[in-house]
Amino acid sequence: MNRLFGTSSKPTAPKPTLTTAITSLDSRLSSIDVKLASLTAELSGYQSKLSKMRDGPGKTALKQKALKVLRQRKQYEAQRDQIQSQVWNMEQAQTMQDNLKNTMVTIDALQQTNKQLKKEYGKVDIDKIERLQDEMADLLDVGNEIQESLARSYEVPEDVDEDELDAELEALGQEVELEREMYGGMEGAGGVPSFMQDEVPEFVDEEPKVGGKVKEVAG
Repeated sequence: MNRLFGTSSKPTAPKPTLTTAITSLDSRLSSIDVKLASLTAELSGYQSKLSKMRDGPGKTALKQKALKVLRQRKQYEAQRDQIQSQVWNMEQAQTMQDNLKNTMVTIDALQQTNKQLKKEYGKVDIDKIERLQDEMADLLDVGNEIQESLARSYEVPEDVDEDELDAELEALGQEVELEREMYGGMEGAGGVPSFMQDEVPEFVDEEPKVGGKVKEVAG
């Protein structure tokens, strides 16, 4: 088809960008700086020679050469200033372009985040969460009631009749007095209760002679 219509099959060159343009101008500035350094060194040499020469045709000719070099340096300095201005403008434009790209990336990220949040929050059932909160509150109330019930103290009721308490206390005192009398009678009979003092078991041949035993041991 290209042969029939006579179109060229050569690939089109990529369009220039700010980055490539700035790089090209920076290279041009570097070459101008080199040329300016060379002209400045040449002009310094002429000035040094002119300061040592007397007036005459030779000095006039050398002065013309020096003026020519000075004009060239002026032209290069003007070119350098112009290129630096162009580079500055393009750098500002590139900064704006980069900021715009960053802004678009930020906006796109915010949109994606907003979309994802809507999708996730759409799965949340607010009514279900509120019911769950109510159930948790009820369970906490039940737990508190159980703890209060377990911590209840078993105290004597305040409505107990004091007369009954006095009668019970008096009965306890009588029981203590009776036990004291019983143990007192046992001590007076050699430690043997009164109901057992006159009774001797059948398997004992004779009553123990406590006094004689003590005499034999003593003798």
